[in-house]
Amino acid sequence: MMKHALLLSVFFAAPLAAQNHPADAVSPDRLKADVETLVGFGTRHTLSVQDDPKRGIGAAVDWGLAEFKRIGAKCGDCLEVLPVGDTVTGPRIPTPTLVRNAVAIQRGTERPNEVVIVQGHIDSRVTDVMDATSDAPGANDDGSGTALVIEAARVLSGTKYPTTIIYALLSGEEQGLHGGRILADWAEAQGFTVKAVLNNDIVGNSCGKDGYCEPKVVRVFSEGPRADLTDRLRASQTRFGGENDSPGRNLSRWVAGLADKHPDGLQVRQIWRTDRMGRGGDQVPFLQKGYPAIRFSVGVEDYDHQHQDLRTEDGVFYGDTIDEMDFAYLAGVTALNVRALDALARAPMPPKVTVDAAVRVDTELTIAVPAGSDTVAVALRRTNEPEWQAAEAVKETLTDAQSTASVAGQETAALVLPLRGDDWMFGAAACAGEYCSPVASAVPGGAYVPVPKE
Repeated sequence: MMKHALLLSVFFAAPLAAQNHPADAVSPDRLKADVETLVGFGTRHTLSVQDDPKRGIGAAVDWGLAEFKRIGAKCGDCLEVLPVGDTVTGPRIPTPTLVRNAVAIQRGTERPNEVVIVQGHIDSRVTDVMDATSDAPGANDDGSGTALVIEAARVLSGTKYPTTIIYALLSGEEQGLHGGRILADWAEAQGFTVKAVLNNDIVGNSCGKDGYCEPKVVRVFSEGPRADLTDRLRASQTRFGGENDSPGRNLSRWVAGLADKHPDGLQVRQIWRTDRMGRGGDQVPFLQKGYPAIRFSVGVEDYDHQHQDLRTEDGVFYGDTIDEMDFAYLAGVTALNVRALDALARAPMPPKVTVDAAVRVDTELTIAVPAGSDTVAVALRRTNEPEWQAAEAVKETLTDAQSTASVAGQETAALVLPLRGDDWMFGAAACAGEYCSPVASAVPGGAYVPVPKE
């Protein structure tokens, strides 16, 4: 094993703002036009008609596929477009039904099997989850996420990245997260290394039914203990920690740090739970497979305008219609996703980090250096602190450590830190130039790969 000092840099956030970033090209008008098109299909219920060219889920998915193809044609067929589906039955799908996702693949030039996924669900519903015939506009839930994914493809598809980006419009979410499961199964079957999944669901309004508004904040949900923990790994976390250090939790921290670097854009309120109280989203099937995944959702939800029949009662209108949306806000969430995708697709995979700190007065970190890395960066925080320390604080804490070293071409790097392991959480990020991955924590289950089955 070769030992190297580590570059102590701003590892927890993406690079500073650059001119002409793809995020600057995000258009509220295009987002609104896409949502109008989606609403125009009448209903996009998973059990609605599939062979009508103008109404129902079939027409909506066909439109999504055609839109991806149109975008890809503008960049020399840079997108591979395909339906990814399966025939499904379940508690909310009583008869075998084809559930199709519209998927576009932007292949990476250096590590095409390393993928970042951005997704939203294209299906909609009204009050009765089994009502497949009533108009279900689904403007915000989740026409907003669908439009976000398409707009991300528009502004990013002309750029070549080391890592593959997958844009996905999922069906079957309201009937039991079926589209997410289908895509997660497909990603596993392709042998992809999933670096991150950005799920966007209800991202297009800024005020709630009580008049309270959050026009500058988007919530990012992340799991605590990982969903694919085995009994052995759970026992190991009891001894060594990891309750607040899943890959998804560190991905959330990284996105929040990225937003901090752009104070004029939307800021992140991290919600440290897998999803909203008693509810779920298409990030969950990925988490169950051990893939890092987070959910973006509005700062404040308006429950009168989701999962509701179109009606007026006692002077109050109910229904998920386009006039209840805030497209400047949706553009802000889209821009944040675009910045995250751009940086994640340039950065290496987060490293695998192990720690030796038991019954000793110092701590040794061993870091497996991912492909494409030229430096790695150590991460520190006190056990009761929520966020990784700023770079300056890390340097001050590690006054005896060298500050820079290259790890290009190396398989491993190690550093002995003059810190007692009981009192600190440790991790590392991998960098390619100015682009650094999210931190991977040096805890059992901290690596950005599925836990091996026992």
